[in-house]
Amino acid sequence: MKPVAVVFDLFGTLLDIASLRDAAASVAADPVAFVATWREKQIAYAFASAIMGTHEDFDAMTGHGLRFAAAKHGVTLDAPAQQRLVDAWQNVHAYPDTVAALTTLRERGVRCAVLTNGTPATSAAAIANAGIADLLDVTLSVESAGVFKPDRRVYTLVTSHYGVPADRLIFVTSNGWDATGAAAFGMRVAWCNRIGAPAETFGLPPAWTIGDLHALADIVA
Repeated sequence: MKPVAVVFDLFGTLLDIASLRDAAASVAADPVAFVATWREKQIAYAFASAIMGTHEDFDAMTGHGLRFAAAKHGVTLDAPAQQRLVDAWQNVHAYPDTVAALTTLRERGVRCAVLTNGTPATSAAAIANAGIADLLDVTLSVESAGVFKPDRRVYTLVTSHYGVPADRLIFVTSNGWDATGAAAFGMRVAWCNRIGAPAETFGLPPAWTIGDLHALADIVA
């Protein structure tokens, strides 16, 4: 069954978080480890806020995670440096396969959307700077739900937007926890496992596990 739309996670799926290492290299001796800690705590704080019911937007979580990473890696950041690094999320590079995959789907008449934990402003800037805005039908932010993925209220944003049941949508993410969340909601899920990570042992498995976004063309055919 042809999907009504293919819905993508943004950061880490269409856009490569590893490209933040260039910005981190100006402050950290080991930018790879610094960015890994930063991302880990950013996501952990988002989960914690959802559980505690104390929502702050993803830019705030990015700042919290950044300050933790700085403390862990012995980096001193003044206010301008903190802002510069948070703003770097607006210039994260697209993966090499992103434009081609989105273009192929659009040429086949499949609408492409984004569902992101990111704020509307940061997501819009990142999408524009990556050169993929014209390839997307809509960008939906969790801010409309007031809670982060994988809360099912977030995935409802997509079904409400398109006015279709969850199984008429294919959801694509590089995050295992996001894949299980979307699968539990009823979406057909393609887990983009670029790094060969182990499969999740909790929750429903994805319908497909793919190594890159090029594989989506065969899935939607």
